[in-house]
Amino acid sequence: MSSLQRRKQLIEVGRSLFASKGFEAVSVEEIAAHAKVSKPIVYEHFGGKEGLYAVIVDREMQSMTNALTDALSDPDAHPRQIVERAALALLTYIEQNAEGFQVLVRDSPTADPSGSFSSLLGDISLRVEDLLTATFKRQKLSAKGVPYYAQMLVGMTVFTGQYWADRPKVSKEQLAAYLVDLAWHGLSRLDSKPQLLFESAKAKKNAARTNKEPSHGAVDDKGAGASDSANQSDDGAL
Repeated sequence: MSSLQRRKQLIEVGRSLFASKGFEAVSVEEIAAHAKVSKPIVYEHFGGKEGLYAVIVDREMQSMTNALTDALSDPDAHPRQIVERAALALLTYIEQNAEGFQVLVRDSPTADPSGSFSSLLGDISLRVEDLLTATFKRQKLSAKGVPYYAQMLVGMTVFTGQYWADRPKVSKEQLAAYLVDLAWHGLSRLDSKPQLLFESAKAKKNAARTNKEPSHGAVDDKGAGASDSANQSDDGAL
């Protein structure tokens, strides 16, 4: 086996072990045993399990970054199409790189924060934020909440993908449809100034005052407004 082939073999063995057991539970001895080589071979190629782990994480992060960046690279696409592409891109990565994804989402050793999975998600969220900001401005919506909406979209997709990786009971396309259905119908009905209807201090104060007054069967304006908003069509939405 050539040096390049041996390196590739060790990466594949290490990825499988790290995915199934986590970084801390895997030893150099175990990696060497599964690869049917001596420990010095592992040290020669990677300097130890930390070096091997770093190479694996770097490769997987690059693969995921490329997939998501491609999905988010067309600012002229319809916003819903971008959401669909992003969901499918992530789920495709998970489907084709199940072990690599497990390595990424497991607890990692203390290392450079810039090379962490959370850092990767932060970078993707910033890209989503840029796209949402432009869309919000076109729709004359306040961009104040855009950074949070971006985090919500990325987090929802990633953690749902993680759940699906362990329980793939629906197809990739069906899961993407679930994700987009929830995300899009939420995005398409955003209020310009969102507020809590029942649990805010103002709502509780109004409810307390209403409870002290005799009821005449009137309909709550806020409740009616919420219902009307929920029944609006997607025309003119994001």
